[in-house]
Amino acid sequence: MGLQANQFLQTPHRGYHWQGYEARFFEGWYFRVTLPEFDQDFAFMYSIEDPQGGQPHSGGTAQIMDAGDRYLCRTFPDVKTFWATRDRLGLGHWRSVQQQEPLKPRELPAKVFEQQIQEGYQVTATWHQGKLQEPNGQTARWQYQVQPVYGWGNPTEPARSTAGFFSFLPIFEPGWQILMAHGLATGWIEWGDTRYNFINAPTYSEKNWGAAFPEKWFWFNCNCFESEPELALTAGGGRRGVLWWMESVAMVGIHYRGTFYEFVPWNGEVHWEIAPWGNWRMWAENPEYTVELTGKSTQAGTPLRAPTRQGMQFVCQDTLRGDIHLQLRRRHSQELLLEAYSASGGLETGGSPWNEIWRG
Repeated sequence: MGLQANQFLQTPHRGYHWQGYEARFFEGWYFRVTLPEFDQDFAFMYSIEDPQGGQPHSGGTAQIMDAGDRYLCRTFPDVKTFWATRDRLGLGHWRSVQQQEPLKPRELPAKVFEQQIQEGYQVTATWHQGKLQEPNGQTARWQYQVQPVYGWGNPTEPARSTAGFFSFLPIFEPGWQILMAHGLATGWIEWGDTRYNFINAPTYSEKNWGAAFPEKWFWFNCNCFESEPELALTAGGGRRGVLWWMESVAMVGIHYRGTFYEFVPWNGEVHWEIAPWGNWRMWAENPEYTVELTGKSTQAGTPLRAPTRQGMQFVCQDTLRGDIHLQLRRRHSQELLLEAYSASGGLETGGSPWNEIWRG
């Protein structure tokens, strides 16, 4: 089932983080597939909260949105039907078909999942499958395999932690890891009565874990630029907890034709100017390069749930149809190395307060 994952592309933190303790905990995963030939895009978001069970917020959630701001959400209150692997990317949550012998939560062959699972999902680094149905009759089904292209970092070196060396220590709240900056997906997605078949569609994945999302954050993502099939961008920032204080941080990561360009606080400066909605701007420099990003959206965006200390709440807004403009230059000569555009940008703002433009 699926393709063989290149171990060089398997990032740190790809495995499940919960260690069995009683404190508030969530882990969340985000998967995206862009289908330019259909002018369509899908994002799948999964989360598990307080997996020890018996807590006010214990349970799982699966959310899907598309480029037309359609949204589907299902909850899975039984934490005992959730599974995840610690040494690699692998997770699933479901309601199974009624049978005498309960189905043990684990990775299933695709045909067994289709036959035995009433509703749910399963996903690894190279395979993604699921089906959901809301009480109002809205349905979604999907099966596709993934060929990873970029993990996080230079593809000829071991993959990096998105938050650097210190992400191995439990001092950040929450943790953040881009699992796959770029990959190619082949399979199908059904939304209602419409089926989208695709081959080598751009795909992306990331994850978070901790006690709650940041107090406030913003995000850019795109790996479907005009005339640049080997370009992938992820950038973002937030106000997060670090031990006993709060800090605002941001980063920009670009994979382009086999090279990784990273702009982070420990190798340079990162600046941002983000409106509550509609306009995003970042600019950054490191010792060798500078980058400038702008994002715009005229759509209202889709409200999404995210884990908070009070459980899953509508605290963020997303679009999969943002306009993104990227310029990459050599720092000293200002030689333009790359200028790229996309109308398939992922843009997000979340948390609070968003009463005015956030400059940092």
